[in-house]
Amino acid sequence: MNQRDLDRIIEMAWEDRTPFDAILLQFGINEGDVIKLMRNNLKSSSFKLWRKRVQGRKTKHKNLIHYPEGVTPRFKCKMQRHITGNKISKR
Repeated sequence: MNQRDLDRIIEMAWEDRTPFDAILLQFGINEGDVIKLMRNNLKSSSFKLWRKRVQGRKTKHKNLIHYPEGVTPRFKCKMQRHITGNKISKR
């Protein structure tokens, strides 16, 4: 895995509204592997803060999010142009 992909995975893991399923879909890395990756690439205090933040969070776990019937779940915010670019369009 190159540094750019690693940085993007860490960024997506920190984002509140990006579920682990999006990381799995885009990079093929499951939740357990993301946790290992974060443990190995963050300072100990940063990792503990991140784990506390995402543990049990509905937006990080697709199966905990309840969508109305007929609504397809998104993996990105409406304001993002591309999930890889993370650029908000000018208004």
